[in-house]
Amino acid sequence: MKNTALSSKHISLGAKMVPFAGYNMPVSYSGLNEEHLTVRTAVGVFDVSHMGEFILKGKHALDLIQRVTSNDASVLTDGKVQYSCLPNDKGGIVDDLLVYRIDSETYLLVVNASNIEKDWNWISDHNSLDVEMKNISEATSLLAIQGPYALATLQKLTDVKLSDMPYYTFKKGVFNGVENVIISNTGYTGAGGFELYFPNEVAEKMWDAIFEAGKEYGIKPIGLGARDTLRLEMGFCLYGNDIDDSTSPIEAGLGWITKFSKEFTNSKKFLEQKEKGVLKKLIGFEMIDRGIPRHDYEIVNAEGKIIGKVTSGTQSPSLQKGIGMGYVPVSSSKADSEIYIRIRDKNLKAKVVKTPFLKNA
Repeated sequence: MKNTALSSKHISLGAKMVPFAGYNMPVSYSGLNEEHLTVRTAVGVFDVSHMGEFILKGKHALDLIQRVTSNDASVLTDGKVQYSCLPNDKGGIVDDLLVYRIDSETYLLVVNASNIEKDWNWISDHNSLDVEMKNISEATSLLAIQGPYALATLQKLTDVKLSDMPYYTFKKGVFNGVENVIISNTGYTGAGGFELYFPNEVAEKMWDAIFEAGKEYGIKPIGLGARDTLRLEMGFCLYGNDIDDSTSPIEAGLGWITKFSKEFTNSKKFLEQKEKGVLKKLIGFEMIDRGIPRHDYEIVNAEGKIIGKVTSGTQSPSLQKGIGMGYVPVSSSKADSEIYIRIRDKNLKAKVVKTPFLKNA
């Protein structure tokens, strides 16, 4: 089991630690609901240093990225970030990821922790253009500072004007006296905020400074449990649950990151799906009857026939109701369609809704 540079810090704060993607990670500190609402109303800090980071460098770096990702990275300019996915050759998804353009020949790819080796091998296998690749995952720490007071907290520690940074942009700058920190206006919560990339050696120094700066705003450490409920309220996909090697981006509602202005892995199949339609779609649903949907619970129709499975589900701390996502036949995917979730042998009523579940985030 690997530790992040901050694992001892989490343990000293009384975090409940669990194995996740090969790392010893904090799942909660004060409790999921409290942590979740802290991010929605104040500011919270996630240690997400388990995520993977690859540097791709050289005159053909963009060509390689264009070949292996579904989105069109040619539209990126220096300091821009793009959400994308790595399609496989069977019609599914190797992983979803972020692409950072540092300059015209240098890119940073941020991938899911559980897929670091798999993604590295996939991209390497397609690297016939001698692009220089460097895996900096184990040397890099990543903190996500999220919530309405994230900007005010972090602005105390840098001269980079954070309010001038649009969503999905980044700057390299001095943060808390540390040079070349990547300050990124990104996140996985829908609550606004920033993500910081820096070397492991300064992780504790960064953590302590951020908590001191955020003290007046009620800053708290946040675990993976609340990270999951926050992203689900926004309808954000989680790899391994809502998307995987067998789900296509078109089925998953990720057509907006699937651009056919270029050729990429299996693009012909995805274009055909876009033009002819797919048989199943990822939907969001809210419980009408009382009950908490969980991963792998069966979705059934009014006749009790199984039509799908829940891919993600929880009791929403913000909405105080059960919410979830899952794949159903297209005929059952329209908003307000009535479906049922089988919970402890009971078919409980739910309805299909458009995501995000939390409309005013």
